[in-house]
Parts: sequence; C-alpha cells; structure tokens
Amino acid sequence: MISKIARHCAALAATLTTTMAHAHIVFADPVGMAGSYYAGFLRVSHGCAGSPTTAIRVEIPVGVTVARPQPKPGWTLSIEKAPLAAPIRSEDGEVRERVAAITWSGRLDPDQFDQFGIMLKLPAAPGPLYFPTLQQCATGRNAWTMIPAAGQPWHSVKSPAPVLEITPAAPHPETMKM
Repeated sequence: MISKIARHCAALAATLTTTMAHAHIVFADPVGMAGSYYAGFLRVSHGCAGSPTTAIRVEIPVGVTVARPQPKPGWTLSIEKAPLAAPIRSEDGEVRERVAAITWSGRLDPDQFDQFGIMLKLPAAPGPLYFPTLQQCATGRNAWTMIPAAGQPWHSVKSPAPVLEITPAAPHPETMKM
C-alpha cells in the first residue's frame, strides 16, 4: 500500500514539476493525506502581464471542513463563510458554517513571487481537490479556475485551478498485522 502511494506521489510530482512553468498559482506541496490536517502554501509566481498582484481570492472546496488562512504582513485578510447543510462536530464543538473563500489584499510586484498559507482539514476521500483562484492585479486579472475533465491531465486546460492530490490515509500502526 505504501509503495503504491509513493509511486502515485512521485508521478504527480513529476507531472506538476514539468507543468509549473505554465501554471502560475500552485500548491508548493501538492499532496496531502485523506482525513488529515494539511498546512499548505499557494505560490504566486508573477502578476498579470506586467501589472502587480493586488488580491488573491481562493475558493475552498465543499469537502474541506476547516480552512484557516495565515496572515501576511502588509496584506488585508478577509474570510467568506457559508452555512453547512448539517452541523458537524469538531474539536472546537459544533460547527454550523464553513469557510467558503479566503482573500488576501495587498501588493506583489509582477517580477516577484510569494506564498499564501492555509491550514486545511482534508476530506476523507482520496482524489484531486481543486481550489479555484482569482488573481486580481492593478490592471487585469487571471482566473485560475479551470478544472480538467475526469481523466484529463491537470495542465491540459489553459488556466488550471490549483490542485491538491489527496492520497489514501495511511493505516495506523496498531491496526497493521504482521
């Protein structure tokens, strides 16, 4: 099981590494384990046709039950929430709403890069998880919102949404039998 996960991660990393020059907002570490907490960073590598980035808005997929943004000095943070269909229990008690989107507003020169951090509680189901992202600039914008059809490579669309590949949860040592 672990070698299958390792092969899958290596294949995904190779695919993402070869396409990073074409994708402009990506997760620095594009793999997380199902049902776990994940602290990730969305990497913004340039502005919009020479114009500085002034805001990054990231939509949080419905299956993510916890999303906590990392504040950035010099940037304003806003969080949009949406009601859950049914309340869920968490370590903080009953939760009735979820984070639907996170926006950082500030300024990033077009010839610089930066990372925007989010801690997530990942869903239990493995598979790709897409985070449609809007990059607003002083002049223009980039909508990194396209999601490839099932079976299509991530880089096959013109403006791919950042993707996090959710791998199956590793078995707990006490449940493994020798």
